[in-house]
Amino acid sequence: QVQLVESGGGLVQAGGSLRLSCAASGRTFSSYTMGWFRQVPGKERDFVAGIPWSGDSPYYADSVKGRFTISRDNAKKTVYLQMNSLKPEDTAVYYCAADKWGKTGTTSTNAYDYWGQGTQVTVSS
Repeated sequence: QVQLVESGGGLVQAGGSLRLSCAASGRTFSSYTMGWFRQVPGKERDFVAGIPWSGDSPYYADSVKGRFTISRDNAKKTVYLQMNSLKPEDTAVYYCAADKWGKTGTTSTNAYDYWGQGTQVTVSS
């Protein structure tokens, strides 16, 4: 079983930055594809960014390309989401997720096996 714990959320003004972290337990973290999703009340959980086990070729939702950067440190079993130039529409609960099969390019929630509890990001205008 894998446990994921997000941190780093908070309140920030538009144009500001935040860095989210997701710490994982388990011995096979380095083989997992990791992803970040976000959700606002009453809406579906949306894909934000994903990164394969190697850290190469991360992929992003169009809405965050050029502003957000996903990265991982397999030695620390941690994945990060650096969020710059934040906008009010980025306000959501952000979730970390793990795909134990290591699929690449996956953006569907169904492709991920483990989820964190979420961290709130609020961007004020």
